Amino acid sequence: MSRETTTDLYEVTMALSYLREGMAQPATFDLFVRDLPPERGFLVVAGVEHVVDYLTDYRLGSEQIQGFASVLHRPPEDLEPLLGITFDGDVRAVPEGRVVLGGEPVLEVTAPLPVAQLVESYVLNQISHQTALASKAARCVLAAEGHPVVDFSLRRTHGIEAAAHAARAGAITGFSATSNVAAAVELGLPAVGTMAHSYIEAFGPEEAAFRAFADAHPGPVTFLVDTYQTEQGVRTAAQLLRSLDDATGSGSAIRLDSGNLEEEARRARSILDAHGLPEVRIVVSGGLDEYAIDDLVRAGAPVDVYAVGTRVGVSADAPYLDTAYKLVAYGDRPVMKLSTGKVTAPGPKQVFRRNGCEDVVALAEEAAPAGSRPLLHPVVRKGTRIGPAPGLQHIRERCAADVAALPEEARRVTGPTPLHSSTSPRLRALTDRVRRHIRDAYLPDASL
Repeated sequence: MSRETTTDLYEVTMALSYLREGMAQPATFDLFVRDLPPERGFLVVAGVEHVVDYLTDYRLGSEQIQGFASVLHRPPEDLEPLLGITFDGDVRAVPEGRVVLGGEPVLEVTAPLPVAQLVESYVLNQISHQTALASKAARCVLAAEGHPVVDFSLRRTHGIEAAAHAARAGAITGFSATSNVAAAVELGLPAVGTMAHSYIEAFGPEEAAFRAFADAHPGPVTFLVDTYQTEQGVRTAAQLLRSLDDATGSGSAIRLDSGNLEEEARRARSILDAHGLPEVRIVVSGGLDEYAIDDLVRAGAPVDVYAVGTRVGVSADAPYLDTAYKLVAYGDRPVMKLSTGKVTAPGPKQVFRRNGCEDVVALAEEAAPAGSRPLLHPVVRKGTRIGPAPGLQHIRERCAADVAALPEEARRVTGPTPLHSSTSPRLRALTDRVRRHIRDAYLPDASL
């Protein structure tokens, strides 16, 4: 299955109709999130680089035409107008790692109408999924208040690609490592891991398992201590760590994966300290997300590292974003949608930011207000990437700076107050003008 055929069927049928009607003028589509999910005060953009790679490589060859023909039950000759199509348009986007708000463009595509339509589904998929994950991950980092957070989500995400997205989203937002070896290799991330309960069970006695693991892996080790009885597991681990060369302060740790993690961490810390192991860290895992991390941090639990998996890897409390990819201009004609609850604003746009996150959505042609900076930047011109792809560390630093600039009420884990952008007078005037035109030209008997 090629990426080009990873699209909704109606994109293909619309593109064919456009070509038949000679409608191939430049069209501009805005991609935006209508409203933030509950318990979200902000979003973190992710997926832009995957979109750029997709668009700059986009080409419909004979394989894709055969695929389209097969699902439409039509001869391939009927789809020949699509053969050889490439993405030869322009893209402006908010850089990855940047904080955005609901209702403002994250990405804007301008290309011949059939092409801009064909790429919609893939572009929406990538931005929606990765931005949801990055926004969830950023909240985990906030909740941890400086303690390392690591990604353990590979086994529970909705597919292997989703796991790669989760690992990358974590890296963008400040996670310190991932258990996903492929993601670690591809992204240059630290890889981390401990052992499974099955490892302990295979040996039987915990001491035998811990000793064998330490023999096989010289250097810092992390022992999983709750397979049988947690307190005894901690004591067994502590005794073995005391006997290992350079164990104290070497970066070794124990991992707690069940029970009341606050109480278990307190008992474990007491046992480790009593054995003269104050530098041995405590890692906790098991159904964690930003809410659980926040509870543990506020309770003062002696936890050093938080390992998050399922709930973060699928963004369990907000597993989707209400994203849209809407036509805002065709040729030199601004257009808009008037559906109840889904009205769009016409024309190519820009978002100007000042004072942290005081955002103004304006027309692309407008000058930046004093003290503001534009968020949408050209990333593709005439189908070619503009400049090199940004490094992960640069994206990570951008994210950290943006999140730090947010007001406290938007950063709260529980009950955040979402920020809202405003609209420039010129964009409001254009919106009113286009609405009146639609009323007069297409709906003379309607009340708008």
